[in-house]
Amino acid sequence: MSDITRIETGTRMSRAVIANGFVFLAGQVGEPGSSVADQTRECLAQIEDLLAKAGTDKTRIVSAQIWMADMADFAEMNAVWDAWVPEGHAPARATGESALATPDYKVEIIVTAIL
Repeated sequence: MSDITRIETGTRMSRAVIANGFVFLAGQVGEPGSSVADQTRECLAQIEDLLAKAGTDKTRIVSAQIWMADMADFAEMNAVWDAWVPEGHAPARATGESALATPDYKVEIIVTAIL
């Protein structure tokens, strides 16, 4: 059995978990009610911060799931995402539409990285 490290653990969840050389991040959301672009930037900044706390970075992301409240906002989110992902380091990715925790959330991003 491997060691497991939990980062920013609360009652309900940890914001990140390190296990077997992988870093699993909980879904990250931006400021409720702000624009899709701003929420995406906030999500990505939180992801960078958590990955740094885990000892890795965005070049080591292997998988991403992006949930959007409305796929009509896909291009706006994608413009921010494309500018953020380092060239040659695009992870496997899925994007879908779903009702998020509150109607004010427009984007939620979940990633898995390696150490």
